[in-house]
Amino acid sequence: MTTTVMNSVRRRRKARLAPRIVIPVTILIVIAVVALVGPLISGFDAVGANTADRLKAPGSVLSDGSIAWLGTDQVGQDLLGQMMMGARVSLSVGISTLLLAGLLGVVLGLLAGYYGGVLDSIIMRLADIQLAFPSILFAILVAAVLGPGVVNVVLVLAITNWVTFARVTRSQVLSLKNREYVEAARTLGANDLHLIFRTLLPGCIAPALVVATVELGSVVLAEAALSFLGLGVPMSIPSWGSTIANGRDYLIDAWWISTFPGIALATLVLCFGILGDALRDRFDPRLKGASR
Repeated sequence: MTTTVMNSVRRRRKARLAPRIVIPVTILIVIAVVALVGPLISGFDAVGANTADRLKAPGSVLSDGSIAWLGTDQVGQDLLGQMMMGARVSLSVGISTLLLAGLLGVVLGLLAGYYGGVLDSIIMRLADIQLAFPSILFAILVAAVLGPGVVNVVLVLAITNWVTFARVTRSQVLSLKNREYVEAARTLGANDLHLIFRTLLPGCIAPALVVATVELGSVVLAEAALSFLGLGVPMSIPSWGSTIANGRDYLIDAWWISTFPGIALATLVLCFGILGDALRDRFDPRLKGASR
């Protein structure tokens, strides 16, 4: 009877989680496909300017006979082409940043949790010092020093996001390193590298993936904020943040310049947030126990 009840609870819980996973994943897949293949097959020039077609409303016919489905900006660049290239920039910067930050944070978290002592104190104090500064202000400071550029943006955002991975991984290692299977591997003569990267690391992957999904929205938003301020990707590369910044002086006469990229950015960040929250509910054992 108890098993039947538990199975029923699990089924209801999975049914509640399904829309929270399927809907954002579907939207994210659409955005990713548009970002990858849209600029190749659409024919829209994301950086081609034509002042004769400047500030055209959505659906207007341009001088070359094409249709600006989302309008044009202040120099006549097609907004749809800019948004498709901007999606590619946002996703590539976000994924690259989290790969770098995740690699650094997970390795440091593994070392801090496994060895403890002085090494743990040094790594965690560095994390505490960084957390004492607002992340966006710290990112602006580092970006102002390094200058604009895609690689620089990735480095800046990776520096500001490794802490979360390190703390989550350290916490997971502390809860795993005294388990029976770890002690068994140690008894059989496994060295530290084997214990860290072959025995403990697999147990840290799921929490790290959940953190990455949640943080991806924040990273995309931070990249847009840096580009909005002129500290992100170069102005020659379309970005949602820089496009929004370009339209702030035309909000009354050409509202579409800032509105459409803003809606796309909000949708992307919201999908990552919902998906990350659902994955946390799915994989966090404490939440599983509470739901039962």
